[in-house]
Amino acid sequence: MSLVLDPAAQDLLFREARTANTFTDEPVTDEQMQAIYDLVKYGPTAFNQSPLRITLVRSPEARERLVTHMAEGNRAKTATAPLVAILSADNEFHEELPQLLPHFPQAKDAFFSERPVREGTATLNAALQAAYFIVGVRAAGLAAGPMTGLDFEGLRKEFLDDDHTPLMVVNIGRPGPDAWFPRSPRLAYDQVVTTV
Repeated sequence: MSLVLDPAAQDLLFREARTANTFTDEPVTDEQMQAIYDLVKYGPTAFNQSPLRITLVRSPEARERLVTHMAEGNRAKTATAPLVAILSADNEFHEELPQLLPHFPQAKDAFFSERPVREGTATLNAALQAAYFIVGVRAAGLAAGPMTGLDFEGLRKEFLDDDHTPLMVVNIGRPGPDAWFPRSPRLAYDQVVTTV
């Protein structure tokens, strides 16, 4: 076996994990979310920029507001998931670079002084962090239901501001009955990997 990670952990994080569509009513605690973040924050990003921002939607009022921005097929599962997270990219991430990149604090102005550059790199790197977040949810023994079927502009106006670009909404919890669709096929190694 070429992988160091225990096969059971491989199954938990990848082979047996699925996008969940239903959840039990068991709550997801702040302690669980803290543990997930404290693990996934170590995933690499360019310049250690860490632009992902997570908005946890816990109150019934906020959940109701969120559901109105979801596509019809995503509303019921978003309304009933134990916890929902809005993942966004902070386009002003460069303000944190002196703290996050102490050996090269001038990166803030040298590379990221222009807003269009920041928006592009923030979206790319926050999407990378969103993937780490999903794997972190799985590492906590929970299931994630990431969704992009939503009104992004409405969501931004309702929950964020002009400095944050919404990426996705993730339902989080213990998988419920009929949580999974059958596993869809994946591309084979030879279809994806080219050696030059």
